[in-house]
Amino acid sequence: MSKCTIEYIEKRLDEFKSSGQVPGIVVSNLVDKLEKRLEKQTITKKQLESILSEVVMNYKFAQVDPGAAVGTIAAQSIGEPGTQMTLRTFHFAGVAEMNVTLGLPRLIEIVDARKNPSTPIMTIYLAEDYATNEEKAREVAQQIELTKIENIASSVDIDLWENAIEVNLDLDLLKNKNITIEEVQDRLQYRRKNEVEIIDGYKLIIKQDESELSSLQRLREKIRDIAIKGLKGIKRVIIRKEANVGESGEYVIYSEGSNFMQVLRIPGVDPKRTYTTHLHEIAETLGIEAARNSIIRESRKVLTEQGLDVDDRHIMLVADLMTSSGEIRQIGRHGISGEKNSVIARASFEVTVKHLLQAATRGEIDNLTGITENVVVGQMISLGTGVVDIGITPNYREFSTEEPEPVPEIVAEEN
Repeated sequence: MSKCTIEYIEKRLDEFKSSGQVPGIVVSNLVDKLEKRLEKQTITKKQLESILSEVVMNYKFAQVDPGAAVGTIAAQSIGEPGTQMTLRTFHFAGVAEMNVTLGLPRLIEIVDARKNPSTPIMTIYLAEDYATNEEKAREVAQQIELTKIENIASSVDIDLWENAIEVNLDLDLLKNKNITIEEVQDRLQYRRKNEVEIIDGYKLIIKQDESELSSLQRLREKIRDIAIKGLKGIKRVIIRKEANVGESGEYVIYSEGSNFMQVLRIPGVDPKRTYTTHLHEIAETLGIEAARNSIIRESRKVLTEQGLDVDDRHIMLVADLMTSSGEIRQIGRHGISGEKNSVIARASFEVTVKHLLQAATRGEIDNLTGITENVVVGQMISLGTGVVDIGITPNYREFSTEEPEPVPEIVAEEN
């Protein structure tokens, strides 16, 4: 039998792609994988057709049957393994000050669509010129990490005799963060509108009109909190050389805290690869489709780290439901479950009396079109065989166009 050439395989795969037997993006991924594998094999035309038939058959077998309870199965498939998850946090990169929430708490954060996650982390990849140069990578990190007066001062004291705030700067910290004393002086003068004097090359004196101790104490705390450099929300950064990234490895910046939109604007940052675990920042910066993908990615990551195997389609269904309105909604009474049209469905989830009382006050009507409300009242639900209606013709002679066969006459035998 004649063997397939590479040209014939490519031609046949292109025909298969445009045939419509497997739709959309699914066929693109399949064809790419088939092309890579079949080019390394020696097969006949008959074997190639057999492979394509098997692909179509497996795709059809993987499709969901009409009437399948996909929502219930997805909830069960994620919820049941969730009971095996640990309640722990992970010390990132061996540094105790940077923790990453994992396990059940992180999964709850994702499905609750928390506006402020407990430990948002950014993975910041650098442009080609910066990724292999440690000095340039450090410069980018210094622009990202938020540096306040309290981070570079050994002490911030009150001088009651002079009615002034005295800031003693740590010269080693200034050098490490690439900040000059003049920059600190300019920043303080801009924020406080007071004259700032440099003494002994490391001490800043900020004279005040206030003389009361309580006012000076409040002022001292405000001065400690003044930002000199960096982005809001970025508490700490770590630079690591990742050997598995790029040809010879490259420097990657990890940050505790997230300010996704501002980080993408910094020169030297690669915007195509940089990522944050803050779902709402992704939605605001890149759009709802990117947020959907990040929900899938974060959920899969949490479950995989716990050694739990959950089919991606269940996670994708949850992500689709959370983002179907164009914004991220939580799965709960303040989100998807609380926005159902059915009064009984809302009441069966949480705060039953409140939902029923409000519905009665407004005179709402429940048409019992969903699953939950029909289960509550004991009616047939539209799942499985419940999605099919069977009609029975009561009079065959009236509706049939064909002449029925004569019914045989039954004659009783005489004894």
